[in-house]
Parts: sequence; structure tokens; C-alpha cells
Amino acid sequence: MFPIRDDNPQLRTPYATYGLIALNVLAWLLVQGYGMNPTLSESVCNFGLVPGELLQTVPAGTTLRTGPDTVCVISGTPAWLTLFTSMFMHGSWMHIIGNMWFLWIFGDNVEDSMGPVKFVVFYLLCGAAAAALQTATNTESTIPMVGASGAIGGVMGAYILLYPRVHVHLFIFLGLFATTVAIPAMFMLGYWFILQLASGFISIGASGGGVAFWAHVGGFGAGALLVMLFKDQTLLDKHPYHGWKQKTPPSRNWHRIKRG
Repeated sequence: MFPIRDDNPQLRTPYATYGLIALNVLAWLLVQGYGMNPTLSESVCNFGLVPGELLQTVPAGTTLRTGPDTVCVISGTPAWLTLFTSMFMHGSWMHIIGNMWFLWIFGDNVEDSMGPVKFVVFYLLCGAAAAALQTATNTESTIPMVGASGAIGGVMGAYILLYPRVHVHLFIFLGLFATTVAIPAMFMLGYWFILQLASGFISIGASGGGVAFWAHVGGFGAGALLVMLFKDQTLLDKHPYHGWKQKTPPSRNWHRIKRG
């Protein structure tokens, strides 16, 4: 189940969303060597968030391997900056493409509700909250965390409260059967959140790398809370499909709305 688009107009050009996507892509190309080792492994080592290093629960000098020829050494000082640098790093082409696609679909309308500057601050805070919750689940972990998923989870947490009835078109592939369906955002994003939460509980105690499910949960929860502080009601009132009360079904008439 993969989102294709939403029936939700952009009322303003989403400069911040475009900028965040551009920064992630530039980091992937220029800092991470478009996924080629040893550059990829070195970027994860230098800019990824390691819970044990951040909280100083792992002795300085502890080594960890991030690639075939790359060994990281835990420093003796907390690497607080990695709370933010890690959200612009990715582990593979599929990782960055998937994240940027979700940001492309949901970011513009959340930016509509608060403006570009506040949206950037909101995005970074959600990413930091996501990393914090993931770190809290295993404070002595030496596995680097990278990816924008937590911050984008925050965008999705905001979206489900701002535009719960807007339809999201999904591509569903089941073996030889493929189709598309359109369902309200509250069901699509609600299902996504429950899946992350369940997977997070299953992953407790697991060793080795994998998906940072608790970062997704933390980002989503932070977004749902922070949007109440960051949204600009004046901007939001100009949007035809926010909230629960809508004059027209969003999946029918959204394309007729003129952008301001």
C-alpha cells in the first residue's frame, strides 16, 4: 500500500517543502556519494545519531563498523548536533526516495497551515523528538540512526489532525493483482501509525540494525501535538478542506479551487 497523491490543493507554493527535499537530495549526492561506499558508510559514521554516544552510556573509544572498510570510534563528548544531521542522511536509494515521496505528498498542505518558516522549525523539532524516543528505547545502542522518517512522521501526525477527511489515493499491489483506492487520510495515516506502534513493540529487545519504528511513533506523536502550537488559524481558514466540517466532498471538487 503506497500513497500516490492526495485530493488536497496547494494554496501557496510550498517553498519550505521543496527546500527540505532539495537539502536531503543534495546531502545524498554530495555528502553520501549517492549511496556508494566508502562515502556512504563514512557519512553514516560522521552524521548518524548513535544513542550510546549521544548519552555517553558507551565508553569513549568503543568502535563500531558501518561498512566493509569503515570503523567508527565513539567520541568522549555528546554529539548533540547529530539529532539534526541524522535526519538528512539516508541508507539507500529506496530509503531516500520513499521518504521524499511522503514529504512531497503531505508536506505542502501542512506548510499551508503554518507558513514556510514555522514549518521548517516544526519539521526539525519533530525529527529531534523522533530521535529522542528511539534513543530512549535503547540508550546504550551503538547502531547509527539515519533518515528523515521521524520528521516526516511528524508531518503525517499534523496532517491527520488538519485534514482527516481528505482522500489519499493508494496503489495496492498483491502478487498479480494491482489496483488503486482512495480513502480518507484518517484511515490511511491511522493505519500507518498503528503499524509503526505494533512493530515498535515487537522490535523491543532486538539486536542489530533495522527500521527505527519508535522514531516514526515519536515523530508522529510530536507532530500531532506541535501542530496545535504551530498552525496559523488565519492561514488554515483559507483552506477549503481542513477539519471535519466540509461543504463539498474533497475527492470531487478539489481541482476547482483557485490557488491564492
